[in-house]
Amino acid sequence: MAEKPKLHYYNARGRMESIRWLLAAAGVEFEEKFLKSAEDLDKLRNDGCLMFQQVPMVEIDGMKLVQTRAILNYLASKYNLYGKDIKERALIDMYTEGIADLGEMILLLPFCQPEEKMPKLPWSKRKLKPLFPLSWGIEFRGQISNLPTVKKFLQPGSPRKPPPDAKSLEEARKIFRF
Repeated sequence: MAEKPKLHYYNARGRMESIRWLLAAAGVEFEEKFLKSAEDLDKLRNDGCLMFQQVPMVEIDGMKLVQTRAILNYLASKYNLYGKDIKERALIDMYTEGIADLGEMILLLPFCQPEEKMPKLPWSKRKLKPLFPLSWGIEFRGQISNLPTVKKFLQPGSPRKPPPDAKSLEEARKIFRF
């Protein structure tokens, strides 16, 4: 029996949440090692575990993977969730890159002062096109949410993290020294 993947991050959604979702969709159980202090992050850095000195980091198959999209690509390939051919992979990559770009725009907003938020919101000045037709997007969400492994992940008591709150933001500020 293979070891469970071990996820290293702080106890919040952030960049790790898409990894949790993908593991849930694959039906893979995982362990989490939460960073509780800046010293915990420094230890990973000093031990040479973090190629780019940042988390998330996933230990799997004897490797210590960093960079969210690299982790997602590895997991999707490993668990046969990365399309049946090169065309499906291209569509998956387009979708995930678009979501990643959007995520980059909004990820740090909870840490900004109110007066800093509006200039950082690109849609405040122009209308963004939907990632896919609304009717297909609603259908897609329903299909994904009804997969038994994802449905389980969405239930209370699962490893899914709640939206950020003041406590989790303060914890992140301490760990990442914002």
